[in-house]
Amino acid sequence: MPTHAEVRTLPYTPEQMFDLVADIEKYPEFLPWCRAARVWKREGDVLHADLVIGYKLFQERFTSRVTLKKARDGQAGHIHVEYIKGPMKHLNNHWRFLPSNPDHCCIDFFVDFEFRNPVFQKLMGVFFNEIVKRMVAAFEARACTLYESE
Repeated sequence: MPTHAEVRTLPYTPEQMFDLVADIEKYPEFLPWCRAARVWKREGDVLHADLVIGYKLFQERFTSRVTLKKARDGQAGHIHVEYIKGPMKHLNNHWRFLPSNPDHCCIDFFVDFEFRNPVFQKLMGVFFNEIVKRMVAAFEARACTLYESE
């Protein structure tokens, strides 16, 4: 089971980074290997979403429950992703958005997952860290695109 944890401080507000990560339907515009994203159910702070992830001939769809907790009263904003169905045995993913100095955000990112298919799992094990680093970098680049001109 590969896991990845990363903490970064970025020159954006926690609200900006929360909004960027919470905008799931925009993922195909900037996230590597994300071919499609659709939120199909909203219940307050909880979303149900499908993502289609693919590379060359490989393509998989998975469904997750995403809980959005905006920062309030000095508490960090938080996004938690729970796996519902798809090609994995499990998926656990969270983002926390903590205020740093003015107009900066400390991001705490964690992901842990395992595919049911042992071939996929072995492939992911080999490339996992590089894939996750590229995905986190894609969110950072998106923030630069969206917020640098503000």
